[in-house]
Amino acid sequence: MMSEPGFWDDQAEADRRVQETKRIKPVLERYRQVWSQWEELELLLEMVEEEPDSGLREELEQQLQTVEDNVAELELNAMLSGDYDGNNAILSIHPGAGGTESQDWAQMLLRMYTRWAEQRGYAVKTLDLLPGDEAGIKSVTLLIEGNYAYGYLKAEKGVHRLVRISPFDSSGRRHTSFASVDVAPDVESDTEVDIRPDDLRIDTFRSSGAGGQHVNTTDSAIRITHLPTNIVVSCQSERSQHANKDSAMKILRSKLADRKLEEQQAKMDELKGEQGEIAWGTQIRSYVFCPYTMVKDHRTNTEVGNVDSVMDGQIDPFIEAYLRSQSQS
Repeated sequence: MMSEPGFWDDQAEADRRVQETKRIKPVLERYRQVWSQWEELELLLEMVEEEPDSGLREELEQQLQTVEDNVAELELNAMLSGDYDGNNAILSIHPGAGGTESQDWAQMLLRMYTRWAEQRGYAVKTLDLLPGDEAGIKSVTLLIEGNYAYGYLKAEKGVHRLVRISPFDSSGRRHTSFASVDVAPDVESDTEVDIRPDDLRIDTFRSSGAGGQHVNTTDSAIRITHLPTNIVVSCQSERSQHANKDSAMKILRSKLADRKLEEQQAKMDELKGEQGEIAWGTQIRSYVFCPYTMVKDHRTNTEVGNVDSVMDGQIDPFIEAYLRSQSQS
């Protein structure tokens, strides 16, 4: 299509196709790589069959495991076929009721997702962050850039529950804390989401918390309210009002795109006759530090006993189990 005459006549459509091509190319390259590995494996198998005592069997088993792992990854990527699954992700974390305890839990989740993204080679940019009064954070919004970032992270949307001995309780009592994680696709093109200027109320205010020389001295922070949906977004991490407005609009586009996806899913559920209601207060996962250690996803019953590894970003077992359960439903 890109080689046809007139491809660039419709700039918006051309840009959309270019972005689609950028998402497809890495998948094809990965497929060709795995196919090449498979062909090498077949040759190695023939050599082992011809000379069973050549010492190549161990190499064969290692390469077989590599191919199996890569095929499993391709299968998982094949499940990410939604409209925005290949996009970057905008991830927000908000602590629940509980003050410092919940705000500290929100910061722990921020560290977990940052570690996960870095391990995958994704870039992480903080769009907005509001520090807690004593510890932790009151809210944070991240832009996570990388192929299929949204496709993977959409599995994390929901309420996360922590059970531990609170470091902020002098009596050493066990506390339960909650934090909500919201994930939306990063929508680059304005044509994908229609936002009318008349539907926006834009307010400026002075940034709070730590910042650079000019952050706390001018009304550079931006709050945008989308009047038809009452969605409110804000950004105060950038130095200039203009930059904060651009970041806030990016967040708003993403939230509106996510809302459209939710409406489409609700219609599909209605056609299927599904009756279940998912409320904000229903946790998707529990992280237990005391009296035993375990992380359990309540949607798939996936359990991991090593809490420390999970908090260090090892959340792929939960993401993969969720995606596989969705593909089978």
